[in-house]
Amino acid sequence: MGVYNRFMNFLGLQEEEEIVERERIVEATEEPETNPYELRNKNKANVVSIHSQKNARVVLSEPRTYEETQDIADHLRSRRAVIVNLQRVRGDQAIRIVDFLSGTVYALNGSISKLGPNIFLCTPDSVDIHGHISEMMGEE
Repeated sequence: MGVYNRFMNFLGLQEEEEIVERERIVEATEEPETNPYELRNKNKANVVSIHSQKNARVVLSEPRTYEETQDIADHLRSRRAVIVNLQRVRGDQAIRIVDFLSGTVYALNGSISKLGPNIFLCTPDSVDIHGHISEMMGEE
């Protein structure tokens, strides 16, 4: 009951029944306060995403020097799989690159697999690799 209604009732200019009816109408028209964030979270509880990753990318890299290895590591940190072709790098640099990438993959709980001569697949932990490629020994 508002101050105005009490004052009018005190002077006798308004009856109490009118005040009660007005308050009931006001209470009925007021909507309960709801937080839209809570409603959104309640609705999301029933929604299941089919896709685990929207933009699954595989990066192809053909480094020519050891300095380009950090760019490959940055792709792995961004949760992208990288195929590394080391055929254009000297043998000693290729070994250093594979060692660096092995450490990076280990730190990210990922994996590294050899696809062919001097070609490696480096993946973060969000990508699973199944199967293996056997080396053909007599053809080359």
